Amino acid sequence: MNNYEVLMFLIIFIFLMIMILISVAFFTLLERKVLGFIQVRKGPLKVGFLGIVQPFSDAIKLFTKEFVFPFNSNHYLFFFSPLLSMMMSLFIWIMIPYMIGFMSFNLGFLFILCCLSVGVYFVVISGWSSNSNYAKLGSLRGLAQTISYEVSLALILLSPMILMNSYNLLNLSYYQENIWFMFLLIPLMFAMFSSMLAELNRAPFDFMEGESELVSGFNVEYSSGGFALIFLAEYSSILFMSMLFVLIFLGGDCLFILFFFKLMFIGFSFIWVRGMLPRYRYDKLMNLAWKSYLPISLNYLFFFFCLMIYLCNLLSMN
Repeated sequence: MNNYEVLMFLIIFIFLMIMILISVAFFTLLERKVLGFIQVRKGPLKVGFLGIVQPFSDAIKLFTKEFVFPFNSNHYLFFFSPLLSMMMSLFIWIMIPYMIGFMSFNLGFLFILCCLSVGVYFVVISGWSSNSNYAKLGSLRGLAQTISYEVSLALILLSPMILMNSYNLLNLSYYQENIWFMFLLIPLMFAMFSSMLAELNRAPFDFMEGESELVSGFNVEYSSGGFALIFLAEYSSILFMSMLFVLIFLGGDCLFILFFFKLMFIGFSFIWVRGMLPRYRYDKLMNLAWKSYLPISLNYLFFFFCLMIYLCNLLSMN
């Protein structure tokens, strides 16, 4: 890459980060509004017109408050883990499959899996460095939950990649020109959606934030800017996973406005599920991962793998 390409990449990357942060801000407003209507109340409506400036006033309030360090906490890890978590959730966005300006390389799918796997470390470090039993238990529960569902999620995502015989996200739009993968992989689509809920610790699988037993889970000791960064990282990951879901199952062409409507529908579904369903039981969550989703994803993976071998042999014979 020459100097001009590096400069353009940096400009596009900074612009992307700003747009993601603005999107996260308004997504939080959307969640509070939708949950308000589900619970028969108004939601934010005082700050600005219909509460539209509420996310920015919340951000100013949080980042201007004092950052409190718990006594006997590991100060450096406690301070930097929310920042690193936020950086990782933004860094993964450079894999948006546009033709130019981003890192659309042939192993992009594996890069996404690596970034998603690293994210759980910051949750564990945040809980451990707080020196609080509630935070530590919340982080350990989140670790077990994330690892359990990451196995199934990776196997689910490998099935369409084997169908395409490629790990490049750009190819998703080419292979779905005539039919979406949603119609070919309906069970995997629903399994992936619920696995995303568990991977992102969203209701009804938000066990690392159980109010009844853990107060607020792994982030219970965080206040002001640290809490805001964890919050931003979570919602940025929700939007990214919604984008990945749309890319794999709902067409995958991100050059049209319809792509962004589909993305917002999947993001809205996260809020909708949170408003409708009560919290699941932890042992049932683990059973769902290891006894239901793992066999289903493995069977589909073996089926598509054998199908591709059969088709390759058939073509070579002809």
